[in-house]
Amino acid sequence: MTAPPSSGLGSRAPDFALPDLHGDTVRLADVRGERGTVIMFICNHCPYVRSVIGRIVEDSRVLLKEGVGVAAIMSNDHRAYPEDAPDKMRAFAAEHALPFPYLLDESQNVARAYDAVCTPDFFGYNSTLDLRYRGRLDASKTTPVPDARRDLLEAMRQVAATGDGPTGQIPSMGCSIKWKSPA
Repeated sequence: MTAPPSSGLGSRAPDFALPDLHGDTVRLADVRGERGTVIMFICNHCPYVRSVIGRIVEDSRVLLKEGVGVAAIMSNDHRAYPEDAPDKMRAFAAEHALPFPYLLDESQNVARAYDAVCTPDFFGYNSTLDLRYRGRLDASKTTPVPDARRDLLEAMRQVAATGDGPTGQIPSMGCSIKWKSPA
């Protein structure tokens, strides 16, 4: 189990250009929402992600309707973790009807630029792409918590309305990103 640092609030969203599940290049500007943007790092095999993917999809649909852009990035070494390979990403996206782009960070450079450390790892930006939320989806871990406070959804609604995130953010928790071995 890994938890990300809570620092970095106020930093600018690193730009990226990554392939989606159809091989098309998607950039930060393509997913940027008028009122804010959520960039999340997820993968297919992580029990933390698998336990909350339904809620991620549900909350993302709400945020997208409210002008907040959403994208997910998979940065794991899929050669060492074949459950995270691109064909498995396509199956995962279809199975869960992901309403946002699911992007492959083959080089892992985007995960490093964001200082992502786990799956899931959520980054919530305001309309000018300044980081205002680096916290959890909700209190769920590997088992969903019924009627849990929807931390990410509430935080991003606040960011969309005011440009600022909540105080007292609780870091996300999950499996570590599976980094490639140094060459």
